[in-house]
Amino acid sequence: MTHRLRKTVLLLTIGFANLPLLVGAADDIVRYPIPGSDFPISAAVEIPAGKSMVYLSGMVAPVTNKDAPKGSVASYGNTEAQTIAVLKRVEGQLARLKLGMGDVVKMQVFLVGDPGNDNKLDFAGFMKGYTQFFGTSEQPKLPVRSAFQIAALGGPGMLVEIEVTAVRP
Repeated sequence: MTHRLRKTVLLLTIGFANLPLLVGAADDIVRYPIPGSDFPISAAVEIPAGKSMVYLSGMVAPVTNKDAPKGSVASYGNTEAQTIAVLKRVEGQLARLKLGMGDVVKMQVFLVGDPGNDNKLDFAGFMKGYTQFFGTSEQPKLPVRSAFQIAALGGPGMLVEIEVTAVRP
């Protein structure tokens, strides 16, 4: 980590130290389920004092089919494929920071309407990808999460962008 990045992280940690925290995997982090629901997100996450927050920038899927027309949905994959690809990128970034998906406490998901789905978001496809990473027997810890349909992302053919906040146990 560069000196400038360490300084920025330190300033963010100090600046946000008195705010309620929204992410984590340590045993003392409390995740509150949605009452009466088995939907795979938490209603709330409570972070005890003394934990560091890690904010990951939004990530999109890489091009997976170089033979498809540039900027097409086919070049990135459908919503499910893009969700899996994005969450693998998130998982890799967290691993480089010595964190895991169980350390994620907050997630924001931006979904573009799929041209193959009458320009409506494919929430079922997103959930098929999401539930491969969260709420499994291997990784049961659930973040709080918001999902939005938006008009577009930074490039044509992109349907999914995800940003997360994690807690360093």
